[in-house]
Amino acid sequence: MKAHLLFTFILLSICISAKAQSKATMEKLEAARIALITERLELSPEQAEKFWPIYREFSEQRRTLRKEFQQMRKNHDPRTATEEENQKLLASGMKIKERQLQLEQTYTERMQKVISTRQIMSLRKAEDDFKDMLLRRIRQEQQQRRQMRDNQQRNQEHMRRKRDQ
Repeated sequence: MKAHLLFTFILLSICISAKAQSKATMEKLEAARIALITERLELSPEQAEKFWPIYREFSEQRRTLRKEFQQMRKNHDPRTATEEENQKLLASGMKIKERQLQLEQTYTERMQKVISTRQIMSLRKAEDDFKDMLLRRIRQEQQQRRQMRDNQQRNQEHMRRKRDQ
């Protein structure tokens, strides 16, 4: 299990290190997420056959709702928008959250016909853990880039001083 988690983390690291969020990178991230979920849920072959189509459908609909909300917020600046525009966006956001909750309830019910409640709880935990690993890795890479940039600036400053002497 530890070897599998290590593999998943290494795969995740490789995926994150690619700067462009290309389709291939997204596919690798998705493969790492699926590997983690598969490991955590301990699905039987029969369960897996029924679970994955439901989960993929759920994930796609969840992603669509997130994109819908992001699109609404994309060109909205609350500082320059009118009170009415802000109120409209707030109401629309609440409606999307309601739809997300309804989606979660619907698909949880569908999944419970295929996997146990324990497995559903493990699914939620695996999704959270994957997101946390991803965020940690992103932060680490940002920190490394900052350190590299700072080192380059120090080296350039050192070279300027040396040259000016």
